[in-house]
Amino acid sequence: MPQAGDTYEVALKQSHLNWGTYRNPTNRNPIKGEAYIPIPKDFADNHGVYNSNHTPTGYGYNQFHAKSKDGFLHDVTLLAQGSSSAGAVYAKQFSVQDNLKEIGDWYRHCKASVGDKVKVEWVSTTSVVLEII
Repeated sequence: MPQAGDTYEVALKQSHLNWGTYRNPTNRNPIKGEAYIPIPKDFADNHGVYNSNHTPTGYGYNQFHAKSKDGFLHDVTLLAQGSSSAGAVYAKQFSVQDNLKEIGDWYRHCKASVGDKVKVEWVSTTSVVLEII
């Protein structure tokens, strides 16, 4: 479980910024505006950032209260999801729970582009602050 002060930075790729339309596999119709925040595998493994394959789930495991440093995102729930292989318990990405477009809206608000970095900083075991740097 991540602790206050834990942090990671990750460079954005086209697939992170435009997941809804720039993706592989193409197993569904494109949806403009979807995006996500990647979670480095070593960070997820070392700090216990899980997806829904892990028990228990909930805040501190696969859900986190979140806000962005710029104030655009406030009081949202980030959901840790996806995995690098079927059945794996460590998450590979964050999205806003029940809204795959909200991270995309934030990226556009910040004018984020390929190569920009996202900083994810835990301020408690259940809360994070997001920043484009």
